[in-house]
Amino acid sequence: MRLPGSRLSLPRFRLLLWAKYSASSVIAGVISELAFALCYWVGARPLWASVVAFLAGALPNYVLNRRWAWGRTGRADRTRELLPYAIIVVVTALAAALATSAADHWLRDRIDSHVWQTVLVSATFLGTYGVMFILKFVLFDRFVFAKPEAAAVRTPATTSQP
Repeated sequence: MRLPGSRLSLPRFRLLLWAKYSASSVIAGVISELAFALCYWVGARPLWASVVAFLAGALPNYVLNRRWAWGRTGRADRTRELLPYAIIVVVTALAAALATSAADHWLRDRIDSHVWQTVLVSATFLGTYGVMFILKFVLFDRFVFAKPEAAAVRTPATTSQP
C-alpha cells in the first residue's frame, strides 16, 4: 500500500519514521546525558541534575521529532501538540529523577569512588530513557504528532416533499 502523495509504501514509511525518531532521540539523549553527568559530577543532587538534563534535551527532542521525524511544521498543530508532549516528557523526567535518586542513595554507602558513582548513576539516567524509548515513540505517534482526522463533512439530509 502506497501513501497518498508519496513514493513510499506504508511499511517503508514507518521504518523511516522509526529511524528518524531514533536518531532524534539519540541526539537529544546525548545532550541530556552529558548535562546530567556534568551536573552530577560537580555535586548536584540527582533530582537537580535530572531537571537540568531534561531542560537541555527536551527542546531539541521536540524540534527534531516534530519537524524532521514527523514532518510537522504548522503553527496551529503546535498548540495541540505541546500539552501531550510536555506530559510525556515530564513523566519520563520524573521517572529518571526517581531512578537516579534511588541509585545515588544506594551507591553512596557502597562505592567510595566519585567517578564510579557518576558512571553508575549516569547509566541509571540513560537506562530510564532507554526503557521509555519505545513507549514514547508510540505515544508521540498516536497522540502528539498524529495527523488529526479529517473532519467528516456532513451534508444535511434532504427530504422530498410530495
